Amino acid sequence: MSKPQSYFHLHLISDATGETLLAAGRAAASQYKDARAIEHIYPLIRTTKQVEKVLEEIEAEPGIILYTMVDQELAAIIDARCAAMGLPYVSVLEPVLTVFQSYLGTPAGRRVGAQHVLDADYFRRIDALNFTMEHDDGQLPPDMNDADIVLIGISRTSKTPTSIYLANRGIKTVNIPIVLGVPMPYSLAAATKPLIVGLIASAERISQVRENRLLGSTPSFDISSYTDRSQISAELAYARQICGRHGWPMIDVSRRSIEETAAAIVALRGKNR
Repeated sequence: MSKPQSYFHLHLISDATGETLLAAGRAAASQYKDARAIEHIYPLIRTTKQVEKVLEEIEAEPGIILYTMVDQELAAIIDARCAAMGLPYVSVLEPVLTVFQSYLGTPAGRRVGAQHVLDADYFRRIDALNFTMEHDDGQLPPDMNDADIVLIGISRTSKTPTSIYLANRGIKTVNIPIVLGVPMPYSLAAATKPLIVGLIASAERISQVRENRLLGSTPSFDISSYTDRSQISAELAYARQICGRHGWPMIDVSRRSIEETAAAIVALRGKNR
């Protein structure tokens, strides 16, 4: 018998966007299936007045406190107040910075939001995102070799969200749907630069997703065929045949999150190189 769901407050205080804290907090919270975090996110906290206001809110709704604060005086205020309230608190980046300092032999620069500077890497990611959005769902670039990754797969194998996730990492991604009986474009087979990966899933999983996402269907659209598992199995067999013929790797996304699928693709890209 499963335990009843419990809730706790998770306070995330950041002098930047809070993305690092959010990722760390959710990664830890996900390990506790019977406890759900009520997230309180406080980004761009950079003054004593702001810190004091946040601490007042925490006192009203006590919980776990995670923070990233470059300014050591502000960090000290958070530490002292949380200790006085008897609440658990962690400076998420401080242990990591300590290790870096020990190994590199020099203290950190203590720059707020240093990972978000508008440098070449930032603009590379923006360029990749624009490219990916312009070439979503079979919109082929004139030269397929402009892409870093090409994802192919039948409908509802998470091609678009995976493409966008990869683009956010600076990887130009094209995704092309596989339609039963329709050959893949010649430009894809002739491409030499991009890694081409087929995304597949179980017929049961795809059928469930399709049933849940039947939005805006036209009157002539055959819903029963679209969600029929035998039809989906035929589509998957055709997709496997295409990938097998060209030697393109396949990834089963049935039980993978978008992040896990993207990580597997990045690993394949490293081997391909």
